[in-house]
Amino acid sequence: MAHLLIVGAGSGGAVVLDLLAREPSVSRVSIVEFDVYKPHNAYRHLFPASGVGRLKAELAVEWVRGFRPELVVEPIIADITDSSRHAEFAQLAAECDVGVCAVDNEQAKYAFDSLMRLSGKPWTLGEVLSGGIGGWVHRFLPGGPCYGCVASYLQREVKEERDAPPPDYSNPGGPVPETTVPANKASIGVIASLHAMTTLELLASSGREDAPNSEAFSSLLFSLARVPGVFEEEFRTYRFRIPRSTGCLVCGATAIPQGDLDVALDAALDRLGAG
Repeated sequence: MAHLLIVGAGSGGAVVLDLLAREPSVSRVSIVEFDVYKPHNAYRHLFPASGVGRLKAELAVEWVRGFRPELVVEPIIADITDSSRHAEFAQLAAECDVGVCAVDNEQAKYAFDSLMRLSGKPWTLGEVLSGGIGGWVHRFLPGGPCYGCVASYLQREVKEERDAPPPDYSNPGGPVPETTVPANKASIGVIASLHAMTTLELLASSGREDAPNSEAFSSLLFSLARVPGVFEEEFRTYRFRIPRSTGCLVCGATAIPQGDLDVALDAALDRLGAG
């Protein structure tokens, strides 16, 4: 029986949670989420409008118990980047079988990556592109590239496409104008479903000889719309085998010590911004 550690219960995270919690092999789910359900969330969320003003984590627990009352669901009302609760998060990471990240905050992604690498556990990440034109699903395995390796690689690839507005693969809430275009619920659901499928594949393959390894694809890109200069056709998949970078400031040979998470995170973000 599997224990999942999920960060984020937003419009995408709720879909991932809904799909994963319905699997009989999942016996325990820990949800880290501190945000409040707001009126504009109702248009793209599973939760009802009557839940506005309540904590998303509490609504998520009620949602899951509505169809699987026997499932152990634990709401952790906290920010995954809160250093004062690092020991608690580290314990959850050590106890879980697979981690699931469904947030669009860069600091949270790096913090979760650090926790999962320290515990030696695999984890997955889903990201919807601005405007819902497509999305990423990343798979992180022990010994493979960290989130810093993947984000740095993809950032460089995006910046090379100078003739077209680059899609923001990781920060839909950022200051770049393109990143402010919201995705519709359908596109969020598609990427979240792929995210759930990737997570289930990790769970199902645990212990098998053909289980994914660090040489398998680390990132899956799926287009949902044709966008000249970005995607030439819709509904197409692209697989990336992103290597672990020896120069990565997070996990490479020059990495900042794991014990100082804040310093390592700031340095990684500065590197991406300057790259």
